[in-house]
Amino acid sequence: MTRRPLRRRLPRAVATAAVVATLALLAGCAVAPPGSTAEPTAPAGPRAPLSELVVAENPRDLTGPSTALIESAAIEPVAVDPEQSLPVTVVSRDLDGDREIVVDDASRILPLDIAGSIAATVFALGFGDDVIGRDISTTFPEADGLPIVTSSGHAISSEAVLALRPTLVITDGTVGPTDVVLQLREAGVTVVYVDAEPGLGAPAELARQVSAALGSPETGELLAQRLEQELAEVLADIEQIRPDDPEDRVRILFLYLRGASGIYYLFGEESGADELIEGLGGIDVAGEIGWTGLRPMTDEALVAANPDLILVMTGGLESVGGVDGLLAEKPAVGLTRAGETRRFVDMDDGEVLSFGPRTPAVLDALARAIYAP
Repeated sequence: MTRRPLRRRLPRAVATAAVVATLALLAGCAVAPPGSTAEPTAPAGPRAPLSELVVAENPRDLTGPSTALIESAAIEPVAVDPEQSLPVTVVSRDLDGDREIVVDDASRILPLDIAGSIAATVFALGFGDDVIGRDISTTFPEADGLPIVTSSGHAISSEAVLALRPTLVITDGTVGPTDVVLQLREAGVTVVYVDAEPGLGAPAELARQVSAALGSPETGELLAQRLEQELAEVLADIEQIRPDDPEDRVRILFLYLRGASGIYYLFGEESGADELIEGLGGIDVAGEIGWTGLRPMTDEALVAANPDLILVMTGGLESVGGVDGLLAEKPAVGLTRAGETRRFVDMDDGEVLSFGPRTPAVLDALARAIYAP
């Protein structure tokens, strides 16, 4: 086994998600609503394509809150009984440096991360029948009934994990504590870390890295190509409904809320929220004011950003008592254009920044809530 030099700092993906995990731990609640095993119900019946929607002439003038709902939470596998070749040697993106790991048994898989994206990727690759447990953020229908091995704060229970007798754990360092994960390796469980930068390129990259650990890189490439095509299609559709003039584009800010613990964070550049907003045809106002990463909200920054629309997680908005509660708790929000018009778009906590196989559907749902609520 070889060990590469230690990294001087965490990869951007891990650093960003690690902050989110810390916020969730401080808040004592999950990024996905605790105990939730089902996605919000989307409107019945097939949806018209984005390009056929009747959208607002000027989306910046829309008022009132809306909720983004994906059409289907189901994960469609790219292959049935995909080919697999084990043992395989892969690079594990450990938090303290890259490490070569030999995977010789993937018959009992346990995917773990803060957003449920790794589990969704395993199912999308066609290996869902081999998954034996889940983290609290893995809430899509195919995972219903699997035992949960993380607490509401995303802490791993080593006893719960070992009781499932996993042969392979795939994680990205966003759940922990890290010592517990490493204890699993010491107990003989093969642990592989993956690392995909948050953003619209993450789903395809995650497909390639996870499939490599499963000994099925060809399947990973098929899934990556499918996701890249789906993303290209939905981004092209969004281009057709967003304003052409940059002056008319919606100015959007992502705000992370956990009211019971008094946690209010703005997500800026390199958080993944910036790419999501730009993909939606909006203007990332946090980037305009030089906000990088995830930082505590200040009244000054909020007023300076002055968004037309504030994007939030559904559970987060509920934790502050909805729009009324947020405006009462944080009067500075009411000083922004979004606060004055009550223009908030919320989306399920486990979906909006998951950057997994459902990312095209997330973009589609958010675009509908922004341009044709």
